[in-house]
Amino acid sequence: MNNATRRSASDAAEKNRPLVEDIRLLGRILGDVIREQEGKDAFELIERVRKLSVAYRLKSDAQAGRALDRLLKNLSGDQTVSVIRAFSYFSHLANIAEDRHHVRRREHHEGQGHLQEGSLATTFERLAEADIRANEIVRTLRHAYISPVLTAHPTEVQRQSILSAERAIAELIGERDELRSDRDRAEGESLIRARITQLWQTRMLRTAKLTVSDEIENALSYYHSTFLRQIPRMYREIEEQLPGHEIAPFFRMGNWIGGDRDGNPFVTEVTLQMALRRQSETVLRHYLTEVHLLGSELSMSAMLAPVTAEMQALAERSPDHNAHREDEPYRRALIGMYARLAATLHELTGTEALRHAVAPESPYLHAHEFLADLKVIEASLRSHHAGALVGPRLAPLMRAVQVFGFHLATVDLRQSSDKHEAVVAELLKAARIEADYSGLPEPAKRELLVRLLNDARPLRVRAASYSEHTDGELAIFETAGRMLQRFGRESLRHYIISHTEDVSDLLEVLLLFKETGLMRGELHDAAVTELIVVPLFETIGDLRNAAPIMRAYYALPGVAAMMKASGAEQDIMLGYSDSNKDGGSFTSNWELYRAEIALVELFTELDRAHGLTLRLFHGRGGTVGRGGGPSYQAILAQPPGTVNGQIRLTEQGEVIASKYAHPEIGRRNLETLVAATLEATLLHPTKSAPKAFLEAADAISAASYAAYRKLVYETPGFTDYFFSATPIREIAELNIGSRPASRKATRAIEDLRAIPWSFSWGQCRVALPGWCGFGSAIEAYLGKDPKQRKERLALLQKMHKQWPFFRTLLSNLDMVLAKSDLGIAARYVELVEDKKLGRRIFGLVRAEWERTNDALSLITGEKKRLESNPTLARSIEHRFPYLDPLNHLQVELMRRYRSGRDGDPGMDRVKRGIHISINGVAAGLRNTG
Repeated sequence: MNNATRRSASDAAEKNRPLVEDIRLLGRILGDVIREQEGKDAFELIERVRKLSVAYRLKSDAQAGRALDRLLKNLSGDQTVSVIRAFSYFSHLANIAEDRHHVRRREHHEGQGHLQEGSLATTFERLAEADIRANEIVRTLRHAYISPVLTAHPTEVQRQSILSAERAIAELIGERDELRSDRDRAEGESLIRARITQLWQTRMLRTAKLTVSDEIENALSYYHSTFLRQIPRMYREIEEQLPGHEIAPFFRMGNWIGGDRDGNPFVTEVTLQMALRRQSETVLRHYLTEVHLLGSELSMSAMLAPVTAEMQALAERSPDHNAHREDEPYRRALIGMYARLAATLHELTGTEALRHAVAPESPYLHAHEFLADLKVIEASLRSHHAGALVGPRLAPLMRAVQVFGFHLATVDLRQSSDKHEAVVAELLKAARIEADYSGLPEPAKRELLVRLLNDARPLRVRAASYSEHTDGELAIFETAGRMLQRFGRESLRHYIISHTEDVSDLLEVLLLFKETGLMRGELHDAAVTELIVVPLFETIGDLRNAAPIMRAYYALPGVAAMMKASGAEQDIMLGYSDSNKDGGSFTSNWELYRAEIALVELFTELDRAHGLTLRLFHGRGGTVGRGGGPSYQAILAQPPGTVNGQIRLTEQGEVIASKYAHPEIGRRNLETLVAATLEATLLHPTKSAPKAFLEAADAISAASYAAYRKLVYETPGFTDYFFSATPIREIAELNIGSRPASRKATRAIEDLRAIPWSFSWGQCRVALPGWCGFGSAIEAYLGKDPKQRKERLALLQKMHKQWPFFRTLLSNLDMVLAKSDLGIAARYVELVEDKKLGRRIFGLVRAEWERTNDALSLITGEKKRLESNPTLARSIEHRFPYLDPLNHLQVELMRRYRSGRDGDPGMDRVKRGIHISINGVAAGLRNTG
C-alpha cells in the first residue's frame, strides 16, 4: 500500500469514526438488553454467531463459515427466533446510525462551505454559473408542478410501533453529538437503552393483516414527522436563494392510499372518504396547534404597537371579548381564527378541536380565506417593525396553507381498465344499447363510446339491478364528486387507468365520468371534466404504443378542447415495475426513455395547437429492479425536454421510511427532487443523444429482452424454481399489506404483482430483476470480431462518460450487483425439491450474473463493485456480516416450514421466525421493494 492509499484509508476511517462509535454503542446496548431479557446463554449464542459471521464474511475464513453453518442448523425453534430478532434489530439500529452520520457529514460539508450534489445550494450555484437569472427561475417555478406520491405497498414490513420507537432512538442519537458532560451522555445512553428495551419487548410482526385504514395512518405519520414542517423549510431555503421574489406553491404531496383500488378489493368509496377525512383532520389539527402557539407568541399591545386597520377589523370580528386581551389585537384575532378552524374541523371531519377559548363558529369555506387572515397578520406585524416575528412560525404556517390547503395531499383514484370495461358493458347491456360490448373490435368500441359521450342522456336504467362490482365502481365515482365539493379542487385531481392498452380504455372512464357528474356537457360541445384521465402504460408493449394511443385519443373531435377547458394539463403515468418484470431492467429503462421522447414530440404539437401541458408521472419502485435508485440521478437521466418543470413520482414501501422518517433526511430528499427538476429543466441539453448512442442502446435492449425472456418465461421449470428458491410463498402469507400479492389466483409469473416478484428476489440475495439480461446483451452486441469488439466497446465507454441515461443505468446496475450474493443465494437453491432442476436453473442464473458483472467492469473500467461509491461500499461491507445469519436462518426455517405437518404446534413459531427474518433482511438491504 503506497502513502497516498494509506492516507486516503486513514482519512476515510477518521470520517467514519463517529458512525462506528454510534454502531458500537447501539450494538452494545442491544447486547446488554438481550443479556438482561433473554439470559447469558442467549447473549453468548448471538455473540458466537456474530463473530463467526464476521470472520467468514470479512476475513474469508472458510472454517468459520462451516462452523456457522453447523451452529445455525442445530438451533432450536426458540433459539432461532431469538437470533433472528437480534440480527434484525441490529439492522434497524445500523440504519439509524447511518442516517445520523449522513446528516452529520452533510452538516460538516456545509459548515466548511462545500456544496453537496443534489442540494438546492449547488443547483442555484450552477444556475448562476450558467447565467440563468432569478426571474427565469421564478417563472419556471410558477409553472412547475413537482409531487412525490406516497403509495401503499404489498411488502410493507414495518409496524408503526417499531417506527415510532426507532424515530425516538434516532432523535437521541442525533442529540448525543451536542452532549458535552459525562452526566448528560450517561443520561442520553439511559434513554436509548429504554427505547431499545421497548423495541425488544415489542412485537415486530402484525398479528392481523394490514387494513387500508392502517395504511392511511402509516402514511399520515410521515406528515407529522416530516412533511408538514420540512416542506415549508424547503420553500424558505428557495426564498433565501431568490430574495425579493414571491415563490409560487409549486410543490405538492400526492397519495394513492384509500383511492388505489387496482387489485385491492378492500378499497371502496368508504376508504376514499376515510382517506380524505383523515388527511383533512391531520392538516387542520396542525393549523390549530400553530394558531394556538402564535396566540402565545403575538402578545403585543396596541398601546405599544399600533396595528393596521385590517388587523383591527380582524380582531373586532373575533368572538373573544375577554377584558384581559382588550388591547391585544393579535391574540383576539387568533382566538377568532382558532374558533373558525375548529368549526371547519367539525364541518369537514366530524371531529372536535382539543381546546376552546371560545365556541367554534363560522367555518372557513376555503383554505384561501384562512390564508388571507394570516396575511393580514403578516402585513400588520411588518407595519410596526415586528417583521422578525413573521419568520419563526407565521411564515411556515402560511406556506403550509398554500401547499396543503384543507386537504393535505391530492388523492389519486386508480383502477384497472378491464374493470371499467366490465361496468360499461353491463350498463350498455341493461340499457339495450349493446348486448356484447366487450366483444366489439376497437374501432367499433371507439365509435360507440364517442356517440354516447355526445348524448346528454344517462345510461342507467332506473328499475334495473346491477352487479355488486358495477354498483361499487359507480359509488367511487359519485363519492369522488361529493368529496371534491367538500375538500376542494386539489383534493382529487387524477384518475389513473392501469393497463391502458387502447383509446377505448380512456373513453370508458370519460363515459363513467359523464354518468356520475364528473364530466359536464357533451364531448363535441364544451365538455369539462373534474378529474384528469391519466393512462398508465406498464408493459413493454404498452410503452411502445403510448404515443400512438395518445395521438389517436387527441385526434377524436372534442378531446383537445375538453382538456383545454378542464385545466390544459395531461398527466401520463409510466410503469417501471411491470415493464421490468415483462422485459428486464435494461429494456424497461430503454422503452421508458423512447416512450417519453415520443410523448414529448406529440405534446409539443398539442401545446402549439391547444396550449396543453404534459406531465409525466413516474411509477418508480424502491429497488433498481422496479425503477428505483437515487432520484436525483434518475431525474437528470430523463430525455431532453421531458421534465420541463413537471414531474410526479411514486414513493413506495420501505423507501418512504428510509427517505422520510427522519425530518432532516426527509427535507434533503425533498430538496433533491426540486434541485434535479430545476437542473433538468433549465440546464439540461435540449439536443437528443447522438444517433450512435441511440442505435447502440436499441441493439442492447433487443438482445437483453431476448435473454431475459428466454430465462424467465421460456426456461422449462423456471416458475417452479422461483416459487421454491425464494420466499414468495411466505411473503404472500405475511400480514404486510392490504393488497393480495397476485392479481389472480394462479402461479403464473405474468399474474404476480411486480412488487412481490422483486421483493422475493431481493430477499434471497439474487436481485435478478435489477440486472438479468444485460450481460448476454453486451456479449451479443460486442460480437466475436476483434475490430468490431474494440470499436463497440469504445462506443459503450463513451456512452458511459457522456450520456446521463446510460451512466445512471450502469450506476444502478453496479449497486444492485454489489448487494447481491450468489453464495447466499445458493443456499436457497437447496429448497427446490427437484434437485436437478434447481442446479440447472441456478447455473443459468449464475452464468448470466457473471456475464453482467464482467460486462459492467469492461465498460466502466472498475474491477470491483462500487469503486466509485466508497461510502456505499463500506456500508455494505460492514452490513453483510449481520445479514448473512438472517439469510441462513431464513433458509433453514423455510425448509422446516415447508416440510412441516398441519397442526404441528411448532409451526407457528417457525413461521414467525421466517417473517421476522424477512423484516430484518428488508431493513438491511434498505431499498428493497
